[in-house]
Amino acid sequence: MKAHSAAWLAAVALAAGVARANRPDFREQIVVPGGRFGLGTDHIEFPLDAEGPARPVTVKPFVLDKYEVSIDRFAEFVNATGYITEAERFGWSFVHEKALDEAVLQTITQAVQSVPWWLPVDNASWSHPEGAASDASGRGSHPAVHLSHADADAFCAWAMPGGRLPTEVEWERAARGGKEGRMYAWGNKLKPRNKHRANIWQGQFPLKNTARDGFKWAAPVDAFGPQNQWGFHGVAGNAWEWTATEWCDPARPAPDCRGKQAPADAGDVEWVKKGGSFLCHKSYCFRYRVAARTKNTANSGAYNLGARCARDATPEEQRLVESGSAVQVGAPEVGNAVPPSTEGVTDGAKVGYRPGQHAAAGADEL
Repeated sequence: MKAHSAAWLAAVALAAGVARANRPDFREQIVVPGGRFGLGTDHIEFPLDAEGPARPVTVKPFVLDKYEVSIDRFAEFVNATGYITEAERFGWSFVHEKALDEAVLQTITQAVQSVPWWLPVDNASWSHPEGAASDASGRGSHPAVHLSHADADAFCAWAMPGGRLPTEVEWERAARGGKEGRMYAWGNKLKPRNKHRANIWQGQFPLKNTARDGFKWAAPVDAFGPQNQWGFHGVAGNAWEWTATEWCDPARPAPDCRGKQAPADAGDVEWVKKGGSFLCHKSYCFRYRVAARTKNTANSGAYNLGARCARDATPEEQRLVESGSAVQVGAPEVGNAVPPSTEGVTDGAKVGYRPGQHAAAGADEL
């Protein structure tokens, strides 16, 4: 796929500036105190959600984005660096069938057998979420999706000095908001006082989403307000978020890692993702629960897969959270890191990437 035109990027940048004047600053961050806490849970609903076992872990103070990475923020990154995502270079990405119009559906001749609602759509990417005929320029406050692990990593490195993806331990520490033993970021009831707290699938999956929570697909990254006491938004539902922890981490090996050889290709390494998405439904997954986890291969992208960035806390920031309470800080300076080279990677065929390949190991987890 060709790089975005200068005119298109300029229009997106202008829209982003206008949006920031009328919305919260999605670059805001929160300093999270370090300490010892309980990772995971032994109260498991679905084994595939890999929530257990519960175990004590210790984490140092760190800083995490208050919001998921928005389309506006990602557009600024692309505008500044010329970065081309893996979905754009491969020429396609997965989209839920119900999000597609009939004209697009007529062009698709294959699907993933185990999850037929996931369809490989030509030219689907962060800027064209449902394919070439769609446009993200009017959805700047929504999470940037169709991001691979490398895409998310590159953005975070650019977004702030020392920017990176959070580890799974850091992510769960932040999502728990300093409270132990809770099922959800906000407590133990999915809808306290009958109020929706997250963007997840309502109705019959995968046939009909009633959108009773207000959204059929992705929602603005600030749509439901803070989901825990520390002020984090979107840590449950909306878009999955990549972490810097490998799925087959020896410290917390998943059941399907036993006897598994390390992949020869870096693109086939499986990374933990957290938070669930707008496609999670109680009939098959509770992955919007704070302990839940699943995986994707590094080069995977999808209609519901995004990111949130982290960095180490400075000595001054560490002092701010010595009391054990999180502290919000302003937007960081751009890190100006150079994105990793994409030389020689031009399409799916060149890297052996085929529709369905990155979903074969656990297609239901997309």
